[in-house]
Parts: sequence; structure tokens; C-alpha cells
Amino acid sequence: MKDKHIINVIEGTPVTSLSEDELTTINEHVQECDGCRQAFAAAGISAVLLRERAGEAAAFEPPPFFHTRVLATLRERQARASDFWALGRMWRAAGALASTMVATVAALAVLTFLVPGTQSTAGVSTNATARNSYSAEEMIFNQGGLPDDQISDGQVLTTLYGAEDDAVR
Repeated sequence: MKDKHIINVIEGTPVTSLSEDELTTINEHVQECDGCRQAFAAAGISAVLLRERAGEAAAFEPPPFFHTRVLATLRERQARASDFWALGRMWRAAGALASTMVATVAALAVLTFLVPGTQSTAGVSTNATARNSYSAEEMIFNQGGLPDDQISDGQVLTTLYGAEDDAVR
């Protein structure tokens, strides 16, 4: 009987549900084997402890308002999690920067479109500027022939550089 240990029987079946034949076999074996006797005693003690603990758990009641506090904490955490990505929180974080950027763009738009630009007429006579109000783009992209009211490239260059040349000479 010493060759056949009862550890497998103890581990495979709860002590409280052992049959009479299994208990007889176990009791005969534990008389001769110290290791199996300790294992059977430990299994019996753990079964008693589990039964007592289960009896105490049935009598246990949660403190008053436990359910209410748990649900309140859960709602609070969910509110914080949903507020984390909310637009209001993002606006609080970047509102000043965004407002400043919008004001800057508006000011630049006003300066660009509503305030008339000033041209520098240094070195060019007033008559030449009034008479030759062509832009460089108009002169470059006008590939067709010159109409009667437009000037030639030579006239543009004379207008632009002629006054400087006269001043230098």
C-alpha cells in the first residue's frame, strides 16, 4: 500500500464528498504513510475553514449607502472621462492662443484689403507715374501687340531708369 499514494484522490475530489470506500482506503494508507497523512489532514482543515468562511459570508452585509456611494463614484469617473475630450476643456486650454490668432488674422486682412497701398515715387516724376501706371505683370504677360494706349518696353525702362541716369550724369 505504500507504493500507491492517495494524493491523487485527495486532489481530485473534495474531502466532504468522498465515498465510504475512498475514506476506508485513505484511513488505511495514512496509518503507514506520513506524507499522505499530512496531506489528508491539510485537506480536512482547509475544508473546515472554507465551510466556516462561507457561513460568515452569508451573514455579511455591506455598510449603509454602500450601493449609492459606489454608483456616485462610478458616475463621477465617467463624467471626468467624458469631459477630458470635450470641446469646452480644449477651449479652456487653448482659448487665449486661438483668440489672439483670430485677432491677428483679422487685423492683417483689414490692413491688406481696406487700407490703400502707398507707392514709392522717389526719383520718378509725378507725370511719368500718372501717365505710366502699368504693373510689371501687365508688361510681362502682354505677349500680343501693344495697343495705342500702352507703352513699349523701352518706354518702361526709360521711365524706370531714365530719371536715375539723368541724376547721375
